[in-house]
Parts: sequence; C-alpha cells; structure tokens
Amino acid sequence: KESNLTRHDLGREKFVEKVWEWKAEYGNRITTQLRRLGSSVDWGRERFTMDEMCSKAVVEAFNRFHEDGLLYRAERLGNWSCALKSAISDIEVDYVDLEGRTFLEVKTHKGNPDDAKGRYEFGVLTSFAYPIEDSDEKLVVATTRLETMLGDSAVAIHPEDERYKHLHGKHVVHPFNGRRIPIITDATLVDMSFGTGAVKITPAHDPNDYECGKRHNLEFHTILTSEGAINHG
Repeated sequence: KESNLTRHDLGREKFVEKVWEWKAEYGNRITTQLRRLGSSVDWGRERFTMDEMCSKAVVEAFNRFHEDGLLYRAERLGNWSCALKSAISDIEVDYVDLEGRTFLEVKTHKGNPDDAKGRYEFGVLTSFAYPIEDSDEKLVVATTRLETMLGDSAVAIHPEDERYKHLHGKHVVHPFNGRRIPIITDATLVDMSFGTGAVKITPAHDPNDYECGKRHNLEFHTILTSEGAINHG
C-alpha cells in the first residue's frame, strides 16, 4: 500500500517475499504479546501458514480430495469484488431487496454526477424487444440490469403460455452482434403472469439464470472484466 502496488503488480514470487517480511515484523510481535499474556503452549510447534511443512500438507490434502472425487475443477457462478480483485464468499455479500427505483451509494465508484449525493440508480425495470429471426415479430423482455443483455444466451417462455406457443424452437437475434439466441421453454423459472411472460437468460451473471443455463445447456458469456468494465472481447 505504501508503494502503491497491488499483488498483481508484484507478481507471485515478490508477493510471497512481502508476506514473509510481514510475518517477520508483525507475526513475532503477536506471539511476543501472547507470551506476555501468559499463554502456555508448546512454542516449539509454532507454524506459519506458508511454512514448507504446511504447504506440503495442503498439497497432499488437495491431491487426496481430488483422487477421492471430492475436489474437481468446474465453472461456477461466484462473487467477485472489483475493488479487492478477488473472489469473496457468500457470507461476505450483503443482499438488498429493492421494491422499486432506489438510489444507493457505490463506495468503489467516483459518484454519479447527476445525483446531488453521488448515488446511483437501481431497481428500475427496463423493457426492450428482441427481433424474431426471419420474422417481423418482436419478443419483449424486461430487466433491472440492462447491461446484462450483452451476455444473454436465451429467452425463456412458459411451455403452457398460449401467447408464445408459435415461438417454440425459434430464435431471436441479438441487436448488437447478430448472435442467434434460442427461445426455450422453462416452467421452473418463468412466471406467465409477471411482465410479458418472457425472460432474458444471462447464465454467467445471475444465480437463477445459471441454473436455467445448466438445465438447457446454454452458452455462458462473461460480459465484465475484473475491474467491472464491459468486456468488449
């Protein structure tokens, strides 16, 4: 922080060196305080997370988990902090339910110049129309996160919705890149009585859409960079 560098700027080896420097300066200070408090432990068995013995134990444990089928590599939807440049656990995320248009402060952003308090607008439902392939018809969907339409992989309708039965098995066309997007039927996700009854599906950026994407073997399009900007690639 004093050098205005991140762990990515340093690289793995230099970052590990800095970790050991921190341990030498502050780790010993902590154990010295514990000694003064009268902690009665076997200090000869003291270990640091990155000690060679601990590192070998971690590698061994992970190998055993993998061999037993308990550990595997797969793509999953996670929580990413653009400020920390790191994944964070579910318990570190505060979920907020919005009843409608709401202005909120985003601490990692400079502030909205159009709002006196620099807040950003959330919870606004925006509708847009996808053109049906080889047709003059359009399919209207609505979302509170308009930017996610860049990563749409499908539009879902209820299999029993009479309004859209003629669209089963057809496609819409993405207005920006011309990508063919399938119209799928999903009774689990779609509520016929809500909105237009058609739901845009963005598997890589929404938990419910993720499950829908798995059910229908949809493509996963990541639309954001690690900094939270739109991925133009």
